[in-house]
Formats: sequence, C-alpha cells, structure tokens
Amino acid sequence: MFRMTSSYWTRRLARNVGILAVATLVYFVVIEATSGSRQVMYRLSMATGYASVALIAWAMLIGPWRVYRGRTAPVSTDLRRDAGIWGGLFGLAHVITGLQVHMGGHFMKYFLYLDDKHAVPVRYDLFGFSNWTGLAAAVLLLVLLVISNDVSLRALGSKRWKRWQRWTYPAAVLIVAHTLAYYVIEKNHTRYLVVFLIVTIAVLWFQLAGRRLVLARGARAE
Repeated sequence: MFRMTSSYWTRRLARNVGILAVATLVYFVVIEATSGSRQVMYRLSMATGYASVALIAWAMLIGPWRVYRGRTAPVSTDLRRDAGIWGGLFGLAHVITGLQVHMGGHFMKYFLYLDDKHAVPVRYDLFGFSNWTGLAAAVLLLVLLVISNDVSLRALGSKRWKRWQRWTYPAAVLIVAHTLAYYVIEKNHTRYLVVFLIVTIAVLWFQLAGRRLVLARGARAE
C-alpha cells in the first residue's frame, strides 16, 4: 500500500512540476514581450494573466480531447484538476497585481465612482465592466480552488461535486468578457488579443465537438 501511495504522489509531483514549467514558460515569454513597459505591476499582471489563461484552457481541453480519442471523461482526473488549480492560483495573482496598475493603487476606484458627479456610485463604464467581470471570475476561481481536492469530492459526492465544478464554464465566460473589455480599452495590444482569441476559439471548438460526440454516443447506446 505504501509503495502504491508513494508512486502515486511521485507521479503527481512530477505532473505538477511539468504544469508549473509550462506556466513559467508562458510567464517569462510575456514578461519579455512587455519589457518595453516601465510599469512592473503591468508586466506582472499580463504575465500572470496569460499563464492563468493557458492553464485554464489546458484544463478545459483535457475532457474533450479524451472524448475525441474515444475514451471516457471521468468526473475528475488529476491532470485536469492540477492544471485548473495552478490556473486558478495564477488567476488570483493576476487580480492582485492588476489592481495595482491603475488608479494609484486605490482598489475601490476600479469598481466605484468615488466622487459627487455620479448618482450611481457603481462604475458602469467599460473599465468598470472589465473590473467587475474580472472580480466575479476571481470569486468563482476561488470557490473552485477550495473544492478541488479529494476531501471535497468525497464530502459532496461525485454528482454534486461535478455540478459545482461546472461553474468553471461561467468563470471562463467572465474571463473572456473581462479580457475583451480590457483590450477594447487598451487599443494597442493587438498581438495579445490575437493570441487570446485563438486560445478561446480552440477551447470553444473542442468543447462543442466533445459535447456532440458524447450526445452521439448516448444516442447510439439507446
């Protein structure tokens, strides 16, 4: 039993090292690509954001890829869960660094109008929309991080746990909305937008293709 447990954790440690290596590669590529900026927090925000997107996209591609290869898509796999965990952690790091890029570090100004000119204090401009959607995505990522473990899986049961895990999809939609709104505001980031759109379209295509295959197999089995 000890040998099996030791082997399992050795493999999982190696897997996490590999996942972190991919994230680190993306991180430093973006750090280098933004080297022209003097804003350290901006560069950190971009790097952590893209590392998060890469890992979350990877996690969302694993299930459809298994289905495409004719395999089953279990409730949970270690690779998908670990990639999602690191994606969530980088996402939260992106929130922390991103909130220090503008407004002189006054966090509330990202979400509220702190003046007497607006009857409604909640920011409803595109900048506010980007920040609110980003905050909502961060909250969902935090919830998903909390339940991404075997203890939560056993406590909730597989079906209930899977329902909670499906909040990954609304979180992904919020991330896309947050990012696209940001790129509309920052009009000089075309190359980053192109990369983000390619990743988004790839994930969407595989998700829809995987869904069609699952439905088709279900229909044949009836």
